[in-house]
Amino acid sequence: MLDYKILTAAMGELEEEQVMELLKDFVDTNPSEAEALEAVGACQAGMAIVGDLFEQGDYFVGDLIFAGELLTEAINVLKPALGGGGSTVIGTILLGTVHGDLHDIGKNIFKSMSEAAGFEVVDLGIDVAVEEFVKQAEEVKPQIIGMSGVLTLAIDSMKETVEALKAAGIDSKIIIGGNPVTKESCQLVGADAFTTNAAEGVKICQGWL
Repeated sequence: MLDYKILTAAMGELEEEQVMELLKDFVDTNPSEAEALEAVGACQAGMAIVGDLFEQGDYFVGDLIFAGELLTEAINVLKPALGGGGSTVIGTILLGTVHGDLHDIGKNIFKSMSEAAGFEVVDLGIDVAVEEFVKQAEEVKPQIIGMSGVLTLAIDSMKETVEALKAAGIDSKIIIGGNPVTKESCQLVGADAFTTNAAEGVKICQGWL
């Protein structure tokens, strides 16, 4: 049986070999989807430790990037147990980091977890122009549009993008995520929901379908 606390600690300490070994052994036991989601939650908790250590100056940007890659790798190992890895797509999410912001760790984590949950994710990348969001939304016709940003200026970019999407008559649900987002900024932007936690974000999206 997987010890979730040990997994969280290994994740927080960026012990790649230990994390992979724990997860592979865990998947071999044919865990339930609920147990696999709990393992994802334990990995997320480890990411929170990484974030705290970064803020304290014990970790650096390279460590953050490595942690993001490690989490993506971890979720890929867990995908077979998460149930969404089959051929049924439950919905489409159009995703991107808004213009003026070049951060993609959070976006990539959300993408991996959404795909594991059965969503098809169209990832527009970073620094995505307002017009590009509108153009792709018209082509892809996603049920959900996700916008990510880490910098405070991302809130203004999100607001501009949401206004342009609504002006174009696009009625997809909109979720925003990243460090600066709050309930207040969500209302200001005009989004339907906000999250600072990828797992919670996926649950919100599942609830919409």
